[in-house]
Amino acid sequence: MNGKMSASNPQTAAPGAPAEARPSNFIRDIILDDLKTNKHAGRVQTRFPPEPNGYLHIGHAKAICLDFGLADEFGGHTNLRFDDTNPSKEETEYVDSIMEDVKWLGFHWDGLFYASDYFEQLYEWAVQLIKAGKAYVCDLSADEIREYRGTLTKPGKDSPYRNRAVEENLGLFERMKAGEFPDGSRTLRAKIDMASPNLNMRDPVMYRILHASHHRTGDKWCIYPMYDYAHGQSDSIERVTHSMCTLEFEDHRPLYNWFIQQLGIFPSQQIEFDRLNLTHTLLSKRKLLQLVQEGHVSGWDDPRMPTLCGIRRRGYTPEAIRNFCGAIGVSKTNGSIELAMLEHFVREDLNKRAPRAMAVLRPLKVVIDNYPEGQVEELEAVNNPEDPAAGMRKVPFSRVLYIEQDDFREDPPKQYHRLSPGREVRLRAGYFITCTGVVKDERTGEVVEVRCTYDPATRSGNAPDGRKVKATIHWVSAAHAVDAEVGIYDNLFTKEDPSQTDEGKDFTSNLNPNSLEVLSHCKLEPSLASAAVGGRYQFERLGYFCVDLDSVPGKLVFNRTVALKDTWAKIEKGQRGKG
Repeated sequence: MNGKMSASNPQTAAPGAPAEARPSNFIRDIILDDLKTNKHAGRVQTRFPPEPNGYLHIGHAKAICLDFGLADEFGGHTNLRFDDTNPSKEETEYVDSIMEDVKWLGFHWDGLFYASDYFEQLYEWAVQLIKAGKAYVCDLSADEIREYRGTLTKPGKDSPYRNRAVEENLGLFERMKAGEFPDGSRTLRAKIDMASPNLNMRDPVMYRILHASHHRTGDKWCIYPMYDYAHGQSDSIERVTHSMCTLEFEDHRPLYNWFIQQLGIFPSQQIEFDRLNLTHTLLSKRKLLQLVQEGHVSGWDDPRMPTLCGIRRRGYTPEAIRNFCGAIGVSKTNGSIELAMLEHFVREDLNKRAPRAMAVLRPLKVVIDNYPEGQVEELEAVNNPEDPAAGMRKVPFSRVLYIEQDDFREDPPKQYHRLSPGREVRLRAGYFITCTGVVKDERTGEVVEVRCTYDPATRSGNAPDGRKVKATIHWVSAAHAVDAEVGIYDNLFTKEDPSQTDEGKDFTSNLNPNSLEVLSHCKLEPSLASAAVGGRYQFERLGYFCVDLDSVPGKLVFNRTVALKDTWAKIEKGQRGKG
């Protein structure tokens, strides 16, 4: 997709839409053509091949939905294969997290494999290429290899070791495998064309020496295949028919095909698509690791992180992620998607499934002077207006309540319709109340208590005389309130493109200092006392919230998943702008 797509004007339809309303997906068209021509005997085999060197993020979700979704659509199969060819950066922790994330998204692999499963076969194929005069052992250093490779406008030059005899190459490669040489001293390179306009074809490195313990094979190997060599052959071993990867690998496809052709093995085909880019978000595992290591976030699962474990902790649903990925389409042009579009799909999904509750995040005490002291009523509130089967719940009402501080203004500006002196408002599922006065802190002058009266005839929010009020606000009975801590999360970065920085600074200079606000004195209705970790709720008028992993009995912790649209906040912001 080229450019940006906003939530308010989606150009494509989510999964389940009629075929003519589906988002663009040229890969689906390729598969349809292959099935028509019986190219792979009617088979569709895909794979999702992450490197276990970090946690998956929302960008990987697009690839997962594509790999698994297209295979499912055409009755095919999908393998989960770990590209574990770089032992210095890979850990079992990441393997476990990736499997958990794929399952959380709602997908199940047909085969679980590792590139390390194929180390022996890859080695034998490398020997085959050496014997065919298509590979050689090179003694150039990494810097020298780069120098000899040339540039986009200047052809490369042959390595002085390019024409070693086959027997010498076989002997050196065997000694590399036996561990006789130090790291970086030798490589195995494919012999292709040092004058090729495609730099990837200028005798690429196939194997490097790396004396590092592997998370699965231990110290069995001290030479490891490069991604460009291992990837296509691993696809071929698994007889993958459609190997999908992002556009940065488009220039690598000729090399992918070259290895397969030279070895005469199953002809997997690589297809490239646009990667997911989100505004105000970085999707680089290296940079996300830096955020974790430098303590800018609490960990990989910090709710501000775009990792799947982070957005899961924040309260995003797998259904929302799948719908979002289905709606953005697949193209051959990289673009940027508005973060607001992702939030739209999260909000849309949670609106259907999240039970409602009342919570006051910044409490202000309200005393209803004419309400009988000691009396408690049970009012009925709808659990979810989008789901009639969700039923009703009882909410206690008493003389002393809490409301949001923002729902009261002693000196209200224009267009402010909530509670203020002399003004009547509706309490959600409750009564009409009218402000009669305030109590202030003698030292600061701050309003600490609002005095009101109520109209007993307006129970459930309806006045028998038909009078109307302009605002309905939420509340919690003070005597029954449950204490909680709530994290209010905002964008992690202030810039739309966080990678754009001032000279001499790195991307961390764009971090939003206000990306997290912790509210520690929140008051919740008592039905939330037993809320389980991971439970998702709509706090009425405030947004969608999720019970955090740090919650324990007696100490609830919630994360705000996404806010509701706040009409007054927009008006107030506009007024400040004019001033």
